Amino acid sequence: MTRLFGRLFRVIEHSWQMYPVGFLFGLGFDTASEVALLASMFVISRYVLPLLERRDVGASAEEQVGGLLDQLAGWRVIHDASLGRGNVDHILIGPTGVFTVETKSRPDPVRVSSVHGATLRQAHAQRRAVEAITGLKVEPLLVFSRAWVDRPLARRKGVRVLPARMLLGYVTRRRPSLSAEEVEMAYRLLAAALSEHRLRMRLRERAASWSRL
Repeated sequence: MTRLFGRLFRVIEHSWQMYPVGFLFGLGFDTASEVALLASMFVISRYVLPLLERRDVGASAEEQVGGLLDQLAGWRVIHDASLGRGNVDHILIGPTGVFTVETKSRPDPVRVSSVHGATLRQAHAQRRAVEAITGLKVEPLLVFSRAWVDRPLARRKGVRVLPARMLLGYVTRRRPSLSAEEVEMAYRLLAAALSEHRLRMRLRERAASWSRL
């Protein structure tokens, strides 16, 4: 039991991770429930907490990259954009063009030639969604916040792969292609599309709640 609890508490680094543990301790240790409690503790330590930890790391990666992008002067940056085809971590609109940014937090080395096809399809789906709204050519970027990339800035099936430390340099050093007016127009089109999507989602949720009455 000591080994099980020790492993469990070693992976707890945030206060919110204690909620499922507190719930289980509330069940008590009488004879009838002790075996079920221990089994539940094992499941939480082996599967639930690692899943929550990965989700937390992914959110931290988005925040890290978002903090970098917020340093861009003369650019419009949209974070966590939901366009009905999944969320786009970041959309950049600036003098050198329009970019979608999909962030990944894996710490192990990345080989560009081995980037998974599902990740590339996701990046292209995001690109197409933004292109349909703005009418502008969009470049999809796959950015790794912690990993070493074997061929930084190389493209894999149309998606450029790079570490976060090279992101600002890449997008700012390209040849200018958009005027300030075009940047602002693209931003307004995207902002309007995002507002419309949020409104549709609220109406859908309200209709669903009425149907349950």
